[in-house]
Formats: sequence, structure tokens, C-alpha cells
Amino acid sequence: MDNLEAIRLFVEAAELGGLSAAGRKLGLSPAAASARLLKLESSLATRLFERTTRQLRLTDEGRLYLQHCRLALQSLDDARAALSAEKKEIRGKVRLSATSDFGRHVLNPWLDEFTRLYPQVVPALLLSDSLSHLITDDVDLVIRFGVPPDSSLIARPLAANHRVLCAAPGYLERKGVPTHPNQLSDFDHIVSGQSGWSSEWRLQREDETALFKVPLEAARETNDGAVARQWAIDGHGIALKSIWDIRADLAAGRLIRVMPEWQTAETPVYALYPRNRYLAPRVRALLDFLSERFQQAAPAKGV
Repeated sequence: MDNLEAIRLFVEAAELGGLSAAGRKLGLSPAAASARLLKLESSLATRLFERTTRQLRLTDEGRLYLQHCRLALQSLDDARAALSAEKKEIRGKVRLSATSDFGRHVLNPWLDEFTRLYPQVVPALLLSDSLSHLITDDVDLVIRFGVPPDSSLIARPLAANHRVLCAAPGYLERKGVPTHPNQLSDFDHIVSGQSGWSSEWRLQREDETALFKVPLEAARETNDGAVARQWAIDGHGIALKSIWDIRADLAAGRLIRVMPEWQTAETPVYALYPRNRYLAPRVRALLDFLSERFQQAAPAKGV
């Protein structure tokens, strides 16, 4: 039990950036907190923090240990939640990962609704367009378009989705409006995401398919979908965006669909979560809530 409390202190100190703040949170004096951390480091025979007069900085060993400690404490919290599941207690922190644009403009408002329904749940929203962190980060749910090639994740479909071409009204007034993908080379382009698929715009119209390869040497590029969306709104060119990312901009007239009869193949929205992790009541509640909200908010077919 002493070691468990020392681990909690270590995790709090890493998250708060100071041992005194962590001690206060756990009801410990500075001397008691320091002694408890030193005892933990002694039992591990390694230094977890580099200490200065102003702050604590994790060592490489500390960063590695922190990942495992977070998972261990989360498992204990999940076990406690499992025991209380019959009491319908939905509480605790739920960690959700999403792409930057989608997370800001779709999921963030929905999280506010969810916490009004379940005020004892605290959300943590991690925004990244990268796929590299899906396993290493301590997240409960990952929301993505499509399913990454990772067999350790369970994929639950939430909503249909396709990508569409869009641009600002002012840009189209200046440059004109293309009527076929083979005219796209005459326009400016905005590319977001991983180079490769993001620079190859494969568009479909009924049974017809067209592939346009964006000339990257002349295109605006970013790894952040929110930046690409803002560039499109600011009139810097044509972008290929998820209909979910720009639905509010289309409704407000900030963006206009270009060649609306052309769009990409379906790339549904999925909730991804580890196959071997107990799904706590708070996570199940969020999954069910998101499924319902996606159904309610789904764009009409062809929009």
C-alpha cells in the first residue's frame, strides 16, 4: 500500500510539475512527499526526476516508468468502476483522442453535452492528426476516419463520412469554378495530413472515377487539419476535407462545395479502443452517447 501511494505521488508530481503541489493534493507535507518519493526511487534503484530549485524534470527512466504507472492506476480505477457498475456509477476521467479539426469543431461541443448528463465524468481531449500515438498514449477512445492497420484495436463504426472539395466564395469568384477534376490543375491547392494519400485526390461521380495528383511543389501543406480548413476559409485555394469537418462552414457560407457531384469513397468515422482493456462504465456511456449524436447530426445523403 505504501508503494501504491508513492506511485500516486509520482504520477501527480509528473503531471503537476512539482512535488510540493502533488503533496498538497494528496494531503502530504513537503517533507513527507520528498521522503516518499526518495523511498520509491530507492526501491527501484533509479532516479525518476532531475531536481532543480524551480522544477522537476523526468529522467528517461522516469518517463518510461510514468507510462506504466498511469496504466496501472487506470487499471485499478477500472477495477473499482467494474465493482460499482451494478450501482450505475459513471464517474472518473475519460481520455479521448481525435484529429485536430474534427475534435475542435465536432467533438468538443458534444463533450460539453456529455458532461452535463454525467457531471462526475471529467474529459481529456487529445488532438493530433498523427496516427503514431494510438497505442503509446494512455487513451480510452480514439476517433478516426477509417481504421488504421492495427489488430490490437477494436473498431466500432459511428457514422458515414466522405471527403469533398471546398473553397471560399471569394476565391471562387476570383479564380472561377472547375466543372471537372481534370481542370483542378488550374487552381491553388491545400493539402493536409500524411503526404501520399492526402495529395492524391481520388474522386467519384456515380460509376466514374478521376485521380488528381496535387503538385506539392506549388501547394500549401500542413499536418494540421484545422490549419488547412482555415487556409481554405481565408481563400488560399481548394481543399479536400471531411464533410464532418466543414459542415458548419458550409451552413454559414464560409466555404462552398466545389464540384459537389464529385466526392471520395466512404471513409466512415470509427471509435477505436484497445482490445485487451476493460471498458469502464464512463467509456461505454461516452460510446453510446457519441453513437446517438452522430446519428442525430449525420449530414443528409449527397450534402
